[in-house]
Amino acid sequence: MKRQITPSSGNVFLDLGFDPEEAAHLEVRSTLMFSIRKLIQDRGLTQAKAAELLGVSQPRVSNLVQGRIELFSIDSLVDMLARAGIKIEVKFSSMPQRGAA
Repeated sequence: MKRQITPSSGNVFLDLGFDPEEAAHLEVRSTLMFSIRKLIQDRGLTQAKAAELLGVSQPRVSNLVQGRIELFSIDSLVDMLARAGIKIEVKFSSMPQRGAA
């Protein structure tokens, strides 16, 4: 059986069939969540200490660590990173068009 390999668009959410706008939001949110999870890990923080640093409840940190992306807005994630003293830089580029070759 021959397998067909489809190249990635660069956004896994777009590749999974989300519409371009939602895929863009999910990609930003997942990147921000990953950054917060990495910060918690790198600093060796407990969820309670992370909650204190980020200005949220411990259950909120638990949801973040579990990857519950649907529970977090871009704004809330940016706020958490700012409270932790993390500077965010934004980079713009053209989105790949679905079906473009």
